[in-house]
Amino acid sequence: MTMHWLSLERLKRLFLGAPLDPLSPKVRQHIALAAFVAWVGLGADGLSSANYGPEEAFLALGEHTHLALYLAVATALTVFIIAFSYNQVIALFPNGGGGYKVATELIGSHTGLLSGSALIIDYVLTIAISVASGVDALFSLVPPQYHMWKLPVESLVVLLLAGLNLRGMKEPIALLVPLFLGFILTHAALIVVGIGLHAGNLPALIPDTIAETRNFSAEIGMVGVIALLLKAFAMGGGTYTGIEAVSNNVNMLREPRVRTGKWTMLYMALSLAFMAAGLIVLYLLWGVGKEHGRTLNATVFESVLTELTGGGHIVAIALAITLTFAAALLFVAANTGFLGGPAVLANMAVDRWMPHQFSQLSDRLVTQDGIVVMAVAAIGALWITGGQVHFLVVLYSINVFLTFSLCLAGLCRYWLTHRSEKRWPFGLAQSLLGFIVTFGILMVTLVEKFADGAWFTVLATGFVFLVGLAIKRHYDSVNRQLAEADALFGNSHGAVPKRDLVPDPKARTAALFLGSRDGVAMHTLLAALTLFPNQFKNVIFLTVGEIDTEQFHGQDKVARMQAEIDTRLQRFASWCERHGIATDAYVAFGTETVELLDKLAGEALQTYPNTVFFASKLLFRSDNVFTRLLHNSTALSLQRLLHLRGMPMVILPMKV
Repeated sequence: MTMHWLSLERLKRLFLGAPLDPLSPKVRQHIALAAFVAWVGLGADGLSSANYGPEEAFLALGEHTHLALYLAVATALTVFIIAFSYNQVIALFPNGGGGYKVATELIGSHTGLLSGSALIIDYVLTIAISVASGVDALFSLVPPQYHMWKLPVESLVVLLLAGLNLRGMKEPIALLVPLFLGFILTHAALIVVGIGLHAGNLPALIPDTIAETRNFSAEIGMVGVIALLLKAFAMGGGTYTGIEAVSNNVNMLREPRVRTGKWTMLYMALSLAFMAAGLIVLYLLWGVGKEHGRTLNATVFESVLTELTGGGHIVAIALAITLTFAAALLFVAANTGFLGGPAVLANMAVDRWMPHQFSQLSDRLVTQDGIVVMAVAAIGALWITGGQVHFLVVLYSINVFLTFSLCLAGLCRYWLTHRSEKRWPFGLAQSLLGFIVTFGILMVTLVEKFADGAWFTVLATGFVFLVGLAIKRHYDSVNRQLAEADALFGNSHGAVPKRDLVPDPKARTAALFLGSRDGVAMHTLLAALTLFPNQFKNVIFLTVGEIDTEQFHGQDKVARMQAEIDTRLQRFASWCERHGIATDAYVAFGTETVELLDKLAGEALQTYPNTVFFASKLLFRSDNVFTRLLHNSTALSLQRLLHLRGMPMVILPMKV
């Protein structure tokens, strides 16, 4: 059994890497992202949307491609409007959380739940659409008969990205930096060269666009022209997805976080505005149309390369390199879903909208449960939709703009209630403009595409929202009952002890695993002494300060937790000494609670060989999958480990 456990541990370290110390300042500094690296890891989500957002907007114009010039200008402006509005989120919430935290704290908890539910679906679709679009770019290079392998390849890419993220967030980002820069250089060069090759058409572009617009408006009316533009603008809503990723993950950035976040946002806004608007102008100048099995970018880039080089094998090679970099960037963007999605789940778990496990860190300091959920859900989304980008982009855009709208509405409310601040008129105007733009895109997309699949996103988001309500209701009910137990035993601790009693290592000893609730801990202590009267001369306490996402990213929260544990241990020692029982304590801090408690138990047994271990487990009248999912099985896991090593342990039920 020991050899089997060691082999599993070696495999874990091989694939996921060695554990990291969450208390080490060097580790914190290592995993914190500088502005440039954050631009790659978080900003890639926004920049990658240039692979599908501008295409969807341009194709929505149909035969009236002259309107694309307006679309290019509106797209660039919208990028900056949303990006600069979200700079306010970075400044107000430097510990991250983005749309979820904004909606919760500036509007209300249930609005926050709605925003968080939308963000979870959003990040699942971030992974799905980015991987699907990246694979589409690669499969644009091969004959149609091979397209049957697209879904299996997409699933494999999702699994590979999940594995990289389970090793720790900085490693996949560092690995993909060269690919990110390759995308920037190849696409920017082709956009500039492509526009330059047709530069002779630029002087007449604006007057021709105005003349054609007048003719078109004479046919269907100016209202019809505006309606078509709004539809195309909304269909290109995928272009702006990912802008919120920086504000959602400010806690991952290097200090000073606000400054780093704003620089990251500026890098992303400049690059995305150039890419998106540039591609739309390129489509217009080259008059490209959709070809079966190929992206619009592949078609226009091939045309540019052919005219530039005169044709031949060099075109195929250059196009293959360009599209490979496009696919790589999309895979980097999919990685943003593995950063942002688990972060949102962790924030919601701290607020008890999601199971507590989602806030727990692995020994690699990543929220591995959230990463696994994101991977499974993304693969499911790919197979349900057949990996069709035009369908995924509609689902994706709705939730993105729902969170945009809620976040910006919260900022509007903030400025209205903080009119004492000097810059409130500017802040309100900026937030209100962003809200009008994002809410308008949301409404147009919902109306236009509801019957074509938008209903699916509404249904999925509503389902997550209802699940969150049920989880919160359960946790609140349990906490009320545990609070009663805390109050019942709260007055029985007494003053801080003088430590006059010295434990006898040879005497019979009760070892108690302490959780986070005093009432549960006193229940365990009293039950052990009652079941075995006059048997134990010593009581030792074993406890682990669990460092989850809230403690790890919050300033001074680990130190505060350490002080609280010391105070609790003194209270329990005081009670025991007043009853003539000597005490000792073993404490550890980390992310793997069961492993650390098992280690403490081994250390305690070396000093106190005549020890029986005790722990409590909550017992529900209606025990089911739901309750087992929401409450950890630490006591059962510990009992199994200790029993395998011949160490006695008793689990005491506590009915709630």
